[in-house]
Amino acid sequence: MNKYIKAPLSDQTIDDLKSGDYVYISGTIYTARDAAHKRMYENGIPIDLNGNIIYYLGPSPAKENQVIGSAGPTTSSRMDKYTPYMLENGLKGMIGKGKRSKDVIESMKKNKAVYFAAVGGAGALLSKCIVKSEVIAYDDLGTEAIRKLEVENLPVIVVIDKNGNNLYETAVEEFRKNNY
Repeated sequence: MNKYIKAPLSDQTIDDLKSGDYVYISGTIYTARDAAHKRMYENGIPIDLNGNIIYYLGPSPAKENQVIGSAGPTTSSRMDKYTPYMLENGLKGMIGKGKRSKDVIESMKKNKAVYFAAVGGAGALLSKCIVKSEVIAYDDLGTEAIRKLEVENLPVIVVIDKNGNNLYETAVEEFRKNNY
């Protein structure tokens, strides 16, 4: 089922999201990758994470007449070491690709957060959903700086919902049930 949601996320929105839902996000989200996560973990968080979503993204440089370059997701497990800390400080959503650790999933359940997957390899298409991009912290990190993005109908899939239901596991089980 397709759902259209606004970011930052409300508690009601998080409650309504289920693993496997196709979602279109509009509103304000932030970007941060490995280096930014490490710096936030060591030096404190320079943005208000309450209800917010972090997109694990290091965009390519924008070409003329573009807001941002290619905007494909980064492998999420690279942020797993820092994610429980971010969730404890109000983060409610993450966008990336790939599996998450047990510690991250437990922290998501505890802090009522969701994990979305964006399609890897579709960065040029995803960038068309970004209508504004502004570096707001760690400019010295280049593409890994923290950016504030305004997005319109950014397509993602709920992989792990606030209850820990994990599409990567249930899809495999469903496939086996229907094909063996």
